[in-house]
Amino acid sequence: MAERIEQRLEDRVPELEQLERVGLFTRKEIKAVLRRASALEYKIQRRALRKEDFINYIQYEINLLELIKKRRARTGYSFKKDEIEISILHRIHSLFNRAIGKWKEDVQLWLSHVAFCKQWNAKHQLSKVFSSMLAIHPDKPALWIMAAKWEMETRLSSENARHLFLRALRFHPECPKLYQEYFRMELMNAEKQRKEKKEFERAKMDLGEFSYSEEILNGEMARIVYRDAAQKIKGVEFHLAVLSIAKLFDFTQDLQKEILERYGVFSLQTTFADDPLTWDYMARRELELGSLQSTEHITKQTKVSEMTQREERCSAVFEEAVKAVPTEDMWKYYITFCLERYNRKTNSEELKQKRLERTLSVFNKAHESSLLPEALYKQWLQLLLEFNLFEKATEVGEAATKRFSLSGETWQMRLQVLIQLKSDDVTQCFEEAIKHMKSQGTLPIWTLWVEWSEGMKSKEDTEAVYQRSLHATTRAESVTMKEKYLDWTYRNSGYKKVRRVFTSLCENGPFSLDFFRKMIQIAKEQESCNMLHLREYYERALREFGSTDSDLWLDYIKEELSHPQGKPENCGSIHWRAMKMLQGDLVEDFVSKYTLLQTGHL
Repeated sequence: MAERIEQRLEDRVPELEQLERVGLFTRKEIKAVLRRASALEYKIQRRALRKEDFINYIQYEINLLELIKKRRARTGYSFKKDEIEISILHRIHSLFNRAIGKWKEDVQLWLSHVAFCKQWNAKHQLSKVFSSMLAIHPDKPALWIMAAKWEMETRLSSENARHLFLRALRFHPECPKLYQEYFRMELMNAEKQRKEKKEFERAKMDLGEFSYSEEILNGEMARIVYRDAAQKIKGVEFHLAVLSIAKLFDFTQDLQKEILERYGVFSLQTTFADDPLTWDYMARRELELGSLQSTEHITKQTKVSEMTQREERCSAVFEEAVKAVPTEDMWKYYITFCLERYNRKTNSEELKQKRLERTLSVFNKAHESSLLPEALYKQWLQLLLEFNLFEKATEVGEAATKRFSLSGETWQMRLQVLIQLKSDDVTQCFEEAIKHMKSQGTLPIWTLWVEWSEGMKSKEDTEAVYQRSLHATTRAESVTMKEKYLDWTYRNSGYKKVRRVFTSLCENGPFSLDFFRKMIQIAKEQESCNMLHLREYYERALREFGSTDSDLWLDYIKEELSHPQGKPENCGSIHWRAMKMLQGDLVEDFVSKYTLLQTGHL
C-alpha cells in the first residue's frame, strides 16, 4: 500500500513543479498540497473503504482547481494547462470512477460526477457517465430526462435526445413526466428548425442542401408523442400539463385545438367533474378569454375594469367549484389563485384592494367550512398581520390550534403571532401548547419558549423554563435542550456556573458529542485554562462516545501534547485505551491519523 501511495504522489510531481515554476504556487504551498494529498491518498488505499474519504478527496481536488483558476485570472497566465489542469481533471474523474464502481447504487454520487463534468465542460466524459449511469439506474425517469435534455440543449442533438426518450419509454411506458418532456423536446426542435429556416430565407440562401421537413416544422412529431401518450395516460393533470407546454410555442394552435377537442371543456366537465384540477383549469381559462376590443386605444381605467371582470368570472367558477367539490384541495386551488392575483403587480389601488378583499374573504369561507388546509393558516396570518388586523389574527391563531391541537407547527405559528403582538397571553399559550402536545414533538415549542424568555423574562424565570424542558421533552429531544442550556448559562453567568450546570446535567443522559465539545471549548476559552478540567470533560465524553469517535481520542492526545499543563507521557495510555474501545473500521482510521500526527502531517 505504501508503494502505491508513493507512486501516486510521484505522479503529482510534474504538475506541482509546473505550478511552482510559473509562479502560481509557492514552495511552501506545494509542500502543503503534498502533505494533504498524502493524508487523503492514505485513506482511499485502506482495506475498509469509506465513501466520505473519496468525497473529501474529490472536493479537495476541485478546490485546488478553483484556486488555480483564480490565480490564473489574477496573474493573467494562461499557459501549461495540459501539464496542470488536465492532470488534475483526469485524477478527479478517476476518483469518481473508483467511488462509483464501489457504490453504484448511490445516485447522488453519479449526479455529483455529472455536475463536475458540466462545470468543467467535459462533454466526452459526461457522455460516458450518462451511458453508465442509465445502465445501472434505468428505473429512474428523472435521469433519462436529464440525459436527453443535455443531448438536446448542450450537444444540440435532437436525434440523440429522441433516442434516449424512446429507450426510457420502453422502461417506463406510462410515465407522464417522460412524455411531457419528450413532447417539449420535439416542440423545441421544431422551433429551432423554424428559426434556422427563417434565417436562411432572410439571407436568401439556397436551401437545396438543407432538408427541412414540413411535418417537423409544424410540430407533427410532438403530435405523434401526444397521441401515443393519450392512449396510455388517463387523468386530467397530464393533458393540462401538455396543453400548457404547447401554449409556450406560437406555431401550435392546431395542436392545442386537438388537445382541447380530446379533453376540451365539455369533456373535462363531464369526465373529470370531481377533479379539483379540472375546476382550476376552467376557472383560469376565464383570464384568457379577454375582450375582443382592439388594444391600441384602451385607457388604463378600461384595462383595470376588464381585468376586474375577468378575475370576477374566475372567482365565480371557483365559487361553483367549492360547492361541487367541497374538499381541502379545491379550496387550496381557489386560495392559491387569489394569492397569485393579489401578489401580481398593479398600479391600480382599486384593483389591489379588490384582490385583497377577495383573498381574505376566501380564506375566511374556507376556515368556516373547516376545509382550510393547515399549511394555509400561516399565509392567512401573515396577510392579516401585514394589514394590522391584529384582533382577527389572534382569533385565527386560536381557531387554528383548536382545529389542529396536536400540531406543533400550528402552535408555533400562533405563539409567534402573540410574541410579535407583545401579547400578555404568551406564557399561557405556551402552557396550553405543552398540555395539548404532551411530550412528543415539543422541542420546537420549548426552543421558542426559552428564546422568548431570554429576551423578555428574568434569568431565574428562564432557568426555570430550561429545567422544565429537560423533564418535559423526550429523551432524544432533551439532548438539544441540554446543549442550549449549557450555552445560555455560559453567556449569562460565566464559567463557574456553567461548570456546575454541566456536572448536574451529566447525571442524566442521553448526551450529544456537541454537548461535551461545547464544554471543552468553553474551558479552552478561559484565561487560565485548567488541564484537570479538560481531562475531566474528555473522560466524560469518552465514556459516552469513546467506541464510536476516533477524533475524540486524537483531540485528547493533542491536548496533552500542546497544553502548558499537559503530560505527553499520558499519550501512550490514551492510545492503548483507544485501541481497546474503538470498534470496527474506526481502529484503522485512528491508527492512520495517529501516524500522521506523529509525523507532523496532522
